[in-house]
Amino acid sequence: MDKKEFIQIRRFILKLGKMLHKYGSPSFRLEAYLTEIATYLGVHASFISTPTSLSIVLWSDRHEDEYNHAARMQPGELDMNSLSLTDELANQLLSGEISLVDADKRLNEIDAMPSPYSKGLTAVAFSMSTSAFAMLMGAGWPEIICSGILGFIVYVWTLWAMRSKRVNLMLEPVASFSVGLAACAINFYLDIGFNIWLIILSSLIILVPGLSLTMGLAELSSRNLVSGTARIMDATMQLFKLYFGAFLGISLGYQLFGQQELVVAETLPFWVNWLGVFMLSIGLVAIFRTRMKHVPWAIASTFIAYAASTFSSAYLENGLGAFVGAFSLGVFANLFSRIVNAPSTIVAMHGLIVLVPGSKTYIGLNSFISGQDFIKADHIGQETFMILMSLVAGLIFANVVMPTRKAL
Repeated sequence: MDKKEFIQIRRFILKLGKMLHKYGSPSFRLEAYLTEIATYLGVHASFISTPTSLSIVLWSDRHEDEYNHAARMQPGELDMNSLSLTDELANQLLSGEISLVDADKRLNEIDAMPSPYSKGLTAVAFSMSTSAFAMLMGAGWPEIICSGILGFIVYVWTLWAMRSKRVNLMLEPVASFSVGLAACAINFYLDIGFNIWLIILSSLIILVPGLSLTMGLAELSSRNLVSGTARIMDATMQLFKLYFGAFLGISLGYQLFGQQELVVAETLPFWVNWLGVFMLSIGLVAIFRTRMKHVPWAIASTFIAYAASTFSSAYLENGLGAFVGAFSLGVFANLFSRIVNAPSTIVAMHGLIVLVPGSKTYIGLNSFISGQDFIKADHIGQETFMILMSLVAGLIFANVVMPTRKAL
């Protein structure tokens, strides 16, 4: 291998690694995928990925050329459209359909590509997802509608955070503060009498880091200790910031509009939950920027995960239904990877959203600080821990029964 070819290969791998990190790939999957690419391209490599950094070492067979690179990275956000396009490009390169130079140029085009969904559609997706989660939490119709309205406020802050570093640093507390204050104002002026804390949780569910907690535990289980620990601590701090902002907003709301008692909503028919799953799956398509050809698979993954978890919970206790849900989801996602030749992450993340216990962690934090249970939840801490462990175990068992075709 001459030096010019080595430089081209290292440039491509470096850019590929940074892009996949940017799109929210878990560390253990990112490292395995980059190792496969480097092997195909004929170089030796070592990678260390954490939520905030990426280190790459490349060398040729006889160490004629060596290259070290360490980059400070921002925690990635899920972008299934760019992830899919990047994986397709890597497949074309490895099959000889495109040259390394052209692949490098194509990576730049993918990186600059905007979301396939407009800001208006994404705003609707935020409102739809928050209303859907309120349905799954057993809220009444007034609370479901209010959650959708407040979910739009959260999207406005999220959009602003993309353009301002200062707002991005305070996104979680300022969004939850706005939602808490607005919920008190709506309840006071409309005199509906709804469960304010439940509305706040539903409105903030897109920001609640339940998925990050699960990914962090999955990384720890794969012996990516630094990355897993860092991701769990980051998720914990996000949760604290969300709760503090909501607590501050409600405290100010109580001062301005008076103390408001928690009101338990009437239980809606069970079919409303399935409507909620459908609305949530549709909303996540735009939020995760899923490609249109993968949308049916993504929607199916949410129904499979929820159905398996719900029906098995009737026979299994202590949150073990999440194990069945995660196992079914993992098998389906790996089957998708084999049939479509795309990363299993594309559909797995959609299904995990209905399984992750981020909401239960938030509920437990509220019970610990305020002493109030805004929904009936016995042994919330134990159940949250069991669900987290069940999710990780379910995905591991699924990879054994139906091995994935790709590292991603």
